[in-house]
Amino acid sequence: MSVLSGKNILLGITGGIAAYKTAFLVRLFVKAGAEVRVVMTENAKEFITPLTLSTLSKNTVISTFTDEEKEGELWNNHVELGLWADYMIVAPATANSMAKMANGVSDNFLLATYLSAKCPVYIAPAMDLDMYKHPSTRNTLQTLQEFGNVIIPAGFGELASGLIGEGRMAEPEEIVAFVEDHISSSLPLRGKRVLITAGPTYEAIDPVRFIGNHSSGKMGIALAQTAADLGAEVTLVLGPSSLSVEHPLIDVVNVVSAEEMYVAAHRVFEEMDIAILAAAVSDYRPSVVADNKIKKKDASLTLTLEPTKDILASLGVVKKQQFLVGFALETDRETENALEKLKRKNLDAIVLNSMRDEGAGFGKSTNKITFIDREQHIKAFELKSKTEVALDIFSEIGRRIGVEVTF
Repeated sequence: MSVLSGKNILLGITGGIAAYKTAFLVRLFVKAGAEVRVVMTENAKEFITPLTLSTLSKNTVISTFTDEEKEGELWNNHVELGLWADYMIVAPATANSMAKMANGVSDNFLLATYLSAKCPVYIAPAMDLDMYKHPSTRNTLQTLQEFGNVIIPAGFGELASGLIGEGRMAEPEEIVAFVEDHISSSLPLRGKRVLITAGPTYEAIDPVRFIGNHSSGKMGIALAQTAADLGAEVTLVLGPSSLSVEHPLIDVVNVVSAEEMYVAAHRVFEEMDIAILAAAVSDYRPSVVADNKIKKKDASLTLTLEPTKDILASLGVVKKQQFLVGFALETDRETENALEKLKRKNLDAIVLNSMRDEGAGFGKSTNKITFIDREQHIKAFELKSKTEVALDIFSEIGRRIGVEVTF
């Protein structure tokens, strides 16, 4: 999965011959999982049609403030479009359009949208060799960079004039790779390794029955996906769950029992920077597992249970540089129990859930947490989606390990 998956990309196309390549560029952004909208100048229509781009992006292409063919329609809102975008890419960016961008000229819809954008802006220059090397173009590029825009270097090769040299727009594949690499390099958890445990564990009674709980794994999976989206390399040790996880930075280790989760967590813990144990691990397992299915009888069935290994506490014993976080799901004396667990298991922080909070608990898409660190700093959060909760958790961890996690 690309870092662009789920992102809103605004592609601005100006009037250069390289505009014909933007059909491929749109296609690649869509393939990466992004939502793509296109704005283009009137001159750009000389090189590629709006119909082609709207078909590929599955969105209407905009080039003017109003649609003259639809009388009475509202104007196209450049401010709204600029705020919609997570990233704006101007490709190709002609010398003329870049000069206007650098000097605040707003004489078409694309330029007005650029001036309204609050997101990172990537610019892919495209022009002939002499134009690209001209001092005015050099100054324009420098000014645009000083504004915080990111310039995608022009390529070297044959130009429309027949000359050979710098000035041709980077190829669509190069543009997508450049944007992905630039985003990845600036992610706050890039280079960090994170262990997440998630879901329930099932402890076998016989070949068909087990002891388990109602955990869906949603909270742990949200933590894993958030960590990966923030640039971390994630190992997700996942108990039985109907949910699937797909991300190039997430290595999923599927387990069933508490013993399997214990082994999987200890196998990788030494190389981790952060470990968050969000799984709902069974506290007990049958002392004896029947080889064959236990037949139903009129008499009651008695099971002898024995404790499972405490994964969180065992990691607390061997931890060195790792920032170790546990979860506490409580029904009474919530804060006192969480603090006692934090100290007893040698944790750096604990995330407290209360079963009494409506909207929190197993199987829900929302959660309400209190974050407590080893210095007993306590921060309570409102009910939020589990993705938002995961962001809050990593933001709190980031403050304590010297990494600014912004979102």
